[in-house]
Amino acid sequence: MGAGVATETLPTRLFINGEQLDAAEGRTHDVINPATEEVIASVAAAGEEDVDRAVRSARATFESDKWRKLSARQRGEAVWRLGELILKNKEELARLETLNNGKPVFESMIDVRLAAATYKYYGGWADKIHGETIPVDGPFLNYTLREPLGVVGAIVPWNFPISLAAWKVAPALACGNTVVLKPAELTPFTAIRMAELAIEAGLPPGAFNCIPGPGSVAGSALVKHSDVDKIAFTGSTEVGKQIMRDAAGTVKKISLELGGKSPNIVYADADLDAAARGALTGIFYGKGEVCAAGSRLLVEDSAAEEMRTRILERAKKMVAGDPLDPKTRLGALVSKRQMERVLGYIESGKSEGATLLSGGARTPVNGKGYFVQPTVFEGVDREMTIAREEIFGPVLAMMTFSDGMTGATELANATIYGLAAGIWTRDIKKALRTAREIRAGTVWINTYNMYDAASPFGGFKQSGFGRDLGVHALEGYTQVKSVWVDLS
Repeated sequence: MGAGVATETLPTRLFINGEQLDAAEGRTHDVINPATEEVIASVAAAGEEDVDRAVRSARATFESDKWRKLSARQRGEAVWRLGELILKNKEELARLETLNNGKPVFESMIDVRLAAATYKYYGGWADKIHGETIPVDGPFLNYTLREPLGVVGAIVPWNFPISLAAWKVAPALACGNTVVLKPAELTPFTAIRMAELAIEAGLPPGAFNCIPGPGSVAGSALVKHSDVDKIAFTGSTEVGKQIMRDAAGTVKKISLELGGKSPNIVYADADLDAAARGALTGIFYGKGEVCAAGSRLLVEDSAAEEMRTRILERAKKMVAGDPLDPKTRLGALVSKRQMERVLGYIESGKSEGATLLSGGARTPVNGKGYFVQPTVFEGVDREMTIAREEIFGPVLAMMTFSDGMTGATELANATIYGLAAGIWTRDIKKALRTAREIRAGTVWINTYNMYDAASPFGGFKQSGFGRDLGVHALEGYTQVKSVWVDLS
């Protein structure tokens, strides 16, 4: 697992103004392969001086003729070409993602393809972002311009490094902004490589900079920097709240996609086989390290026994394996710390009275790796820790409800989060009524974990605000200027 990968072949340096650079203070941090527990690279760790260098580079490019005055069509073509280059290099990028994150390489390939599709989608939008004329009183012509914000700081987590970076970077570039991307310290490889490919795609140096480093240093400096116009963040609700506080000092625009505790509702009239498959996809895909993971399975009480049987039958067949093996479907958690966090939640579930039906332990592969068994609890009460807090691991909490749609939606909404939800039923009217009542940014009906560059994604409540993907994301990377002309 990961053997034979030479450190010098991995992207390990900052990428600022089109150049690979060491950190100004020479600091580095080790990157560990979660499946082998081996150090596979030493990566430059950006500090405040490096953040300032990257922001100054982005600002200079934004103000220059190389980007700001480039035609929208030319800009869109460059963004589109970046998507094409990602596809051209998909095997390399998928392997880098798996080495970094521990997810199965087949999942990494899905992420790479989604990232490429995102760049191509927004490349097509670049020359279609326009203003409007407004009928106003008096002898005036009034029209609006949609203009870029300036420098965008994008901060992304370690669970979907390449695709979540694309969700921020692609619309920002398409709208005419320049970008400083701060990937997670644990998973910098594909972010750096993507910035390198941007130059090959024809973006000018400084349009897309990448500064791996600790969030407490590099991320904080980026949020507080006075010359950054927007912060686009995906990560925990706790960090999102801190970003809101820090961004207030410079009154910069922010968008936040934060945590989730998403309900996956199964009505008794559902296709229970399909619902069971969907429930497992909802929680075990990505090892459960998914913001929108269907971590709460809410089953109508009359169908609970049948669902339990189906869930356990499938869960017990899921076996962890080498993430670089195309046949593997359950990889390693991203780090030892994350593994210990997940195991701690499992102990919490047992101590608070939930019934452990399956899994619940570490399961090394060849004696190593941060692998955790697919874990299923039932008898979970809404006040239990595993029902309230985001675990970010392969842990499913099964709960039951009665009173039909009223009971389902009341339990589904009993959370501080509102990122996503699933509904399983053969009754389309019930499905649509339930979807309307659920307080979440995305609702899947008779499916789960579906994404497309054209469909918006984001949260309600403490899952954040603003939207990634779709036309709605463009609103977060542009500002409106009103122009008045006296025609008298």
